[in-house]
Amino acid sequence: MTKEVKVEYSTQVKSKKEKSEKWIRLTSNRLLVTGSIILLFVLLIGIFAPILAPYDVLEMNPQNRFVPPSVDHLFGTDNFGRDIFSRVMHGVRLSLVIGFFVTLFSTIIGLIVGLLAAYNKILDHILMRICDGLFAFPSILLAIAITAALGPKTINVVIALVLVFIPSVARIVRSQALVVKEKTFIESLRAQGANPFRILFLHIAPNVMSPLIVQVTYIFAVTILTEASLSFLGAGVPAPEPSLGNLLYDGKLSIYVAWWMTVFPGIFIVLIILGLNLFGDGLRDFLDPKAKQLKKRGIIWKRKNNRY
Repeated sequence: MTKEVKVEYSTQVKSKKEKSEKWIRLTSNRLLVTGSIILLFVLLIGIFAPILAPYDVLEMNPQNRFVPPSVDHLFGTDNFGRDIFSRVMHGVRLSLVIGFFVTLFSTIIGLIVGLLAAYNKILDHILMRICDGLFAFPSILLAIAITAALGPKTINVVIALVLVFIPSVARIVRSQALVVKEKTFIESLRAQGANPFRILFLHIAPNVMSPLIVQVTYIFAVTILTEASLSFLGAGVPAPEPSLGNLLYDGKLSIYVAWWMTVFPGIFIVLIILGLNLFGDGLRDFLDPKAKQLKKRGIIWKRKNNRY
């Protein structure tokens, strides 16, 4: 066996070993596995909602008002005789769609804003002051104000939530990009006359993705919770289109008569947010094992010194 073949063989063995170690780390991460299972379950519900729903979500049957959970109506019926199970399935689907598009657009726009602010001082002062102005308002109040100005439509809810979450993404990207910008390889690219946009989007942007990916899961969870809050307050998805928030709104006046109108939508809101938070925490530990080790050391130190 020649030296070149030996080197190639050792490289292949090393790459296989690294892949197996990553797979072991991935499968041994309980938070990530549990969150992935919950999210997969919720995602399947959202995809197959039209198949899972046995009734039309808008079909009213006044004769079946406030029917408790039974074989015919698994989650019971509401004050108009509509099947709660069918409406919850479609509500999960709508919440996931809104969360996906809000997370997608806020991440893309926030990434661009953060990179431009980190690279150019003039843009930094302008863009970050706008972000500071948006941060001055509580997120739910800002979302209500934007939705009220634009009108009660689903697309307006998406626009309002995108504007709410852009500043948080931009700040994270900016802080990471400022560190990467001072690296030696960025200085060498500038010395070679590389295009600023090439430096930003081909060299700096990939190096800020690790914390951004974790932030994306947080934004997704908060988006679903905020949308539910807006719909519960009557400023979100307009009725009769079912969302988890306006299902809670419909059930709040009848909670003592028909508890199932609020319990089942609430369970699915908790389930979605729990899955996203577990997935985000597990993903953070997987992408940054050092942070997990420091966290464990801190817990051990607190136990030894009785600092709880």
